[in-house]
Amino acid sequence: GLSGFTKRAESEYDPFGAAHAATSISAALGFAVARDRDKRDNHVVAVIGDGSMSAGMAYEAMNNAAAATKRLIVILNDNDMSIAPAVGAMSAYLSRLLSSKSFMSLRHIAKEVVRHFPKPLEDAARRAEEYARGFVTGGTLFEELGFYYVGPIDGHNLDHLLPVLKNVRDSREPGPVLIHCVTHKGHGYPPAENSEDKWHSVAKFDIVSGAQVKSKSTAPSYTSVFAKSLIKEAEADDRVVAITAAMPSGTGLNLFGEKFPRRCFDVGIAEQHAVTFAAGLAAEGMKPFAAIYSTFLQRAYDQIIHDVALQGLHVVFCVDRAGLVGEDGATHHGVFDIGYFRQIPGIVIMQPRDENELGHMMATAVAHHEGPVVVRYPRAPITGVARVPPKVLEIGKGELLRHGKDVAIIALGTMVQPALDAATELAKDGIDASVFDARFVHPIDTDSITDLAKKCGRLVTVEEHQVAAGFGSAVAEALEASGAPTVPMRRIGLPHEFVHHGTRAQLLELVGLTPACIATEVKAFLTSEQPQYS
Repeated sequence: GLSGFTKRAESEYDPFGAAHAATSISAALGFAVARDRDKRDNHVVAVIGDGSMSAGMAYEAMNNAAAATKRLIVILNDNDMSIAPAVGAMSAYLSRLLSSKSFMSLRHIAKEVVRHFPKPLEDAARRAEEYARGFVTGGTLFEELGFYYVGPIDGHNLDHLLPVLKNVRDSREPGPVLIHCVTHKGHGYPPAENSEDKWHSVAKFDIVSGAQVKSKSTAPSYTSVFAKSLIKEAEADDRVVAITAAMPSGTGLNLFGEKFPRRCFDVGIAEQHAVTFAAGLAAEGMKPFAAIYSTFLQRAYDQIIHDVALQGLHVVFCVDRAGLVGEDGATHHGVFDIGYFRQIPGIVIMQPRDENELGHMMATAVAHHEGPVVVRYPRAPITGVARVPPKVLEIGKGELLRHGKDVAIIALGTMVQPALDAATELAKDGIDASVFDARFVHPIDTDSITDLAKKCGRLVTVEEHQVAAGFGSAVAEALEASGAPTVPMRRIGLPHEFVHHGTRAQLLELVGLTPACIATEVKAFLTSEQPQYS
């Protein structure tokens, strides 16, 4: 089916790929500068939501725009009333006036005249205009960034909106323009108006009632188990605080926020700020848990290294959506975080195989006081095993779940159960496989893995992550560093390419991470000549 986001390869009407917030102004500026260089005359329009205006990238682009191009139109869709108050007929009239050719030309002439006034009068005239425009529009900030501000206007009233768009389109006055439209999310469709958050991402739904058709699971998700585990830790330790970057319900922190409203912080779409904010909290003795999707945390890599790890601060990164996320596709799969985390000195990286292990890892994250900790978990239902009280795990220690002599399958997180199922299939063909739950990517359980290599003679690693720079690479590097005898080794994981959208089950089949696929790969490995890896 169609991508859920704009995609250049899919349609000529998708000029730029999207899915992460706050990129539109930067990309549009690139389009505009390229247009200017080629002496073309087309319009470039960027549309950005008010939520994305909490991201620093939007302001970085606006700060650069006035110096880089003379023609750029930005439409700010403010659907949460977060920037300006409600607007009426007078404001709509002023917006049409301010965007008209005659007013823009008159304003330009007035500025030129004022420039020849004595300095005190020039400053007074400028302040008077700013005061007047700020009073009726609230646009002073955008004006200071070099934009001609128009608005706020009712984005649902076409009699107000269309004249403004036409005025801005037809104007040839120099400088970028920002049109501030106030809208209501879900406007005109009561189910969406009454439940805005549930309609951020939509599954199949009944158009009359608005009821969404979603697959049901008797087991809770990893996200909900994480939230409940964090609440328990916070009840026992008042220094535990939680941070999210505009995804409180997606990360489960809405539950934490209901219980501890003064200890839960939603910083908006600002992952870089979220990480450094967490570092500041940790520097003062708090225990911050930053719950951010894997794909979004990529945006804060510098802060993870510079502000957290380099200072050895105890920040816990709760990496949601680690692995294949399904229908959101390549932009949202969390399949790069092991690679970008594991090269950081002093970091602890864990992934649970079930809900009990997640509880243990949350307790371990609270108890561990030396440097950053990563707990990664998928967007998936959990196994529904009987719950046991959480305990603190030994850092860097895995667990052998099945003994075998022919090959050792070393699995991580979501791949542990498929590895166990694959071992059961292999046993039908007379292949006796060990299965080892690594638990930790860093520090890795080198002693146990080395012992398995000696006993079984062949190793297979399985991970729901890119093979390149992933968990299997960590195992190979650890064995080489240990000086253990070389053994044949096969790494199973995602191919070194972007995986597109589909259901999670479809994608696991596609990339060969089902039990049957793993068993087939292991059999092929055992019957072929293999290169030697440490």
